[in-house]
Amino acid sequence: MSYEMIALLMFSTMMLMLLTGQRVFGAIGFVGAFAALFLWGDGGSIMPFSATIKLMKWYPLLTLPMFIFMGYIMSESRIADDLYEMFHVWMGPVQGGLAIGTIFLMVVISAMNGLSVAGMAIGATIALPELLRRNYDKVMVTGVIQAGSSLGILVPPSVVLVLYGMIARQPVGQLWLAGAIPGLVMAGLFMLYIWIRCTLQPHLGPPLSKQERAEVTWRKKFKLLRAGILPLVIFFSMTGLFVMGVTSLVESSAVGATTATLAALFKGRLTKQVMETTLRKTLEVTCMFMWIILAALCFGAVFDGLGAVKTIKFLFVDRMDLSPWEVLILMQISYIIMGMFLDDTAMLVIVAPLYVPLVGSLGFDLIWYGVLYTITCQIAYMTPPFGYNLFLMRAMAPPEISLADIYRSIIPFVFVMILGLVLIMIFPEIALWLPNWFYGK
Repeated sequence: MSYEMIALLMFSTMMLMLLTGQRVFGAIGFVGAFAALFLWGDGGSIMPFSATIKLMKWYPLLTLPMFIFMGYIMSESRIADDLYEMFHVWMGPVQGGLAIGTIFLMVVISAMNGLSVAGMAIGATIALPELLRRNYDKVMVTGVIQAGSSLGILVPPSVVLVLYGMIARQPVGQLWLAGAIPGLVMAGLFMLYIWIRCTLQPHLGPPLSKQERAEVTWRKKFKLLRAGILPLVIFFSMTGLFVMGVTSLVESSAVGATTATLAALFKGRLTKQVMETTLRKTLEVTCMFMWIILAALCFGAVFDGLGAVKTIKFLFVDRMDLSPWEVLILMQISYIIMGMFLDDTAMLVIVAPLYVPLVGSLGFDLIWYGVLYTITCQIAYMTPPFGYNLFLMRAMAPPEISLADIYRSIIPFVFVMILGLVLIMIFPEIALWLPNWFYGK
């Protein structure tokens, strides 16, 4: 059996196991370990152990539990409640203003935790009931929360970009800066869409009534602005110090986690229940990431040994005579298809050993490609039948919002995100200008 056939068999077996509902790390790790034993006998048994040692020596991996802890403690201590009240008061008079304020809230939450799960939880528990109570269209606001929460994997400190940096061997600082402007562009496109649609169809997003606006004094408005101070302190203490070179990546994550904990303490919300819930969820998510990365390292080592990257490049570029851009577009489409069944981490660790070297050999910038990958994950998060955000929303939404409503809600936002993806593909400087300027390239 040729090496190309073995590589194809490995990939198809792994996808088949995933479709049967097996755990991601189990499917990837089993196929990688079994293929190593099949190809190299007893010597192949070293590969899983080698992957374990490599993982344990991966110093940047310490950032994962820190960032995850920070996101959950901000969520559990209800600091986001104060932020939403601020956006509610300031944006309420605008047509569709509360939905636009929700996107603002999601941007701030994304800049504090780096995960989409935390944004989804905050949006579904805080923003959604308030939007429905004020007669916003249930389909539109469901899409608003799903789209806004997806910004968590793009806006720094994105955990997904940290993982991409580890696997692609790219500087996390540059990746964070590369994701900042595209994240703001995507948020801006969401807000523009909401404003245009609510202006054309006012019943979808009615503004605050004159009576409610009269009850909110300017003194109260400026008092509520203080709710934004703590998030800014947390963001600057973490990301700001890192990009200025004051702290390393690991030190930055530790500073962010510590600052978030002190913020919860300052608010008087650092209870035993908050800490217990935060620590339990942090442990669950961190262990999940570590098992998946461990399995992917073993699988990637076998794939690399088989020369699968060269085979794929030969198939696309030489045999099919595709241009580099056509190959890149096919990669993005494959991510969207896989995203219907897998989460972003699983997609990254499955195909990164194949796609990242191929992207580099085709002459594309790997920092820019990391942003493209992350945006494609955002789109995949919200595409049926098994988009990750669709089921998170189904679990958190009130009974009056059906699964059909959730599926319909994401259609316009998916088109907006595709527009954002196309813009960054056509104009790479949207992603590359800030890191190039900051690092003086």
